[in-house]
Amino acid sequence: MDKGSPAVVDLRASLPAWYAWLDPFMLGPILQKAGMAWSIRPEQVFSAWQHWQQDALRWQGNSWHSLVEPGSPDPFPAKEDDLRFNDEVWSNNPFWDSVKEWYLFNTRWLQDTLYVTPELNERERNLAAFWLRQWLNAIAPTNFLGLNPVALDKALETRGESLLAGTKNFLRDLSEGDIAMTDRDAFQVGKNLATTPGAVVYRGRLLEVIHYQAVTDKVHAVPMVIVSPWINKFYILDLDEKKSLVNYLVHQGFSVFITSWKNPGPEDSELSFDDYVVDGIDRIVEVAREISGSPTVNITGYCIGGTLTSVWLAWLARRNEESKVASATLLTTLTDFERPGDIEVFIDEDGLDFIDRKMEKQGYLDGKDMAASFRMLRSNSLIWNYWVGNYLMGETPRAFDILYWNMDTTRMPRKMHSYYLREFYQHNRLKDPDALTIAGEKIDLGLISVPLFMVSTEEDHIAPWKQTWKLVPRVSSDLTYTLSSSGHIIGIVNPPSPTSRRQYRQGKPEAGQSADDWLATRESHSGSWWPSWVEWLKPVSGAEKAFKLSSRKHPKLCDAPGSYVLE
Repeated sequence: MDKGSPAVVDLRASLPAWYAWLDPFMLGPILQKAGMAWSIRPEQVFSAWQHWQQDALRWQGNSWHSLVEPGSPDPFPAKEDDLRFNDEVWSNNPFWDSVKEWYLFNTRWLQDTLYVTPELNERERNLAAFWLRQWLNAIAPTNFLGLNPVALDKALETRGESLLAGTKNFLRDLSEGDIAMTDRDAFQVGKNLATTPGAVVYRGRLLEVIHYQAVTDKVHAVPMVIVSPWINKFYILDLDEKKSLVNYLVHQGFSVFITSWKNPGPEDSELSFDDYVVDGIDRIVEVAREISGSPTVNITGYCIGGTLTSVWLAWLARRNEESKVASATLLTTLTDFERPGDIEVFIDEDGLDFIDRKMEKQGYLDGKDMAASFRMLRSNSLIWNYWVGNYLMGETPRAFDILYWNMDTTRMPRKMHSYYLREFYQHNRLKDPDALTIAGEKIDLGLISVPLFMVSTEEDHIAPWKQTWKLVPRVSSDLTYTLSSSGHIIGIVNPPSPTSRRQYRQGKPEAGQSADDWLATRESHSGSWWPSWVEWLKPVSGAEKAFKLSSRKHPKLCDAPGSYVLE
């Protein structure tokens, strides 16, 4: 990726080594470059200043007008998805309305001015805009007790009890090292999360294999193997009886195996992506084949688990072993990382060097570091919303299983994660035939020919759906593509429900068809895509046969959800 202009590169080279720790994304040189660009264009500075003065006069006029007519339309309205100023006091009280409008007009002016800054390239502009947005979100009046009328009113109503509760919440979260997004005491893995009955039938250095108990008289002969993302724990696919994809499949007569990845520590720093192919996905497939007696499996990969599945399918094809797979399903899966969503702001040489230094020091990347990065992509809803609720309002976050899972973080081993970030995200080599050699084989996604079912989501900021689409023309598979409403999690954890407001579009892409053209020809279906997936799976899943939970070679080691998920 572009590191910037030669002037900025030279400036970085002249900086002391310790500066990289102080400013890992080299924002300082970018700001200096922007300042120099403005300094030699006084006419553009004057124009920007005129725009600010015009907005300031509009703000002043609105402030006087609101004294006469409270609740009148705002000249600088908040965006529709900005819920910070939803309380009517921000509109009906002239003073608080003027505070809100002052913040909003200055925010808009600063962002617009940065966008038109001369000399910055796209990478520098995006990076500067991202960090400016973080700063502007942090200084919002809603985040400060003295500037938040809703929090002040509650403090008065409760005679300070809300402030006392907020202080306790702050001290609790400080000791945990994270802002609570949900009531941590409301959930326990194995008690009210990850409750589908089953057994651990294999335990190795990388994963436990969980095989779920059948609830039907017979099961399909071809087992379902689910490769969960090891960036998070597997039970996002087994939250509770109603939301569990695992439980749904079991009730549809499938024999289901899932990866429960080990949470790596310093001793695992040398685990590689090759290991995840050979001792991870290939191992669980062999376990499923041995226990079920089926020569083939249906395999499903979610997020990075889907990326691993894609690599493994190409790896198998190179070894002429693709006959092990009856079908493959990829859920919100990137294989082309050219535009990987908002996360790309962290993916450049400086950012990756910073991550490498952290991992060299401890042997892994801590899950809280990754979670913080993802939360910054939606900082108002995932950080400051909880700052205000937990500390200024003194509230206990409501119990929400998905948010509990989101806070139950995992670590990434140094060698694997560095390779993944650099070869997949930074250099985007997975898309190029034979550019990567993994577990001894050159990887070419074009060799994949098994029946393929892909699911992406409309609002995914981690795996944007048009980016996942780029796999469609590369494979030679009989392929069905599904686009679900909602985002990366809710669009997948999408059980059938008579009250569901979600929708999906589905169909086989035609040769040479673009993502937009495909979308234009697809009608919208109400509800969950899960039943249509099961109907797609049945013809490739074989006849029904007696169920076997374990075998002599792979006996039951303990009940699900096992021990690795609790680490």
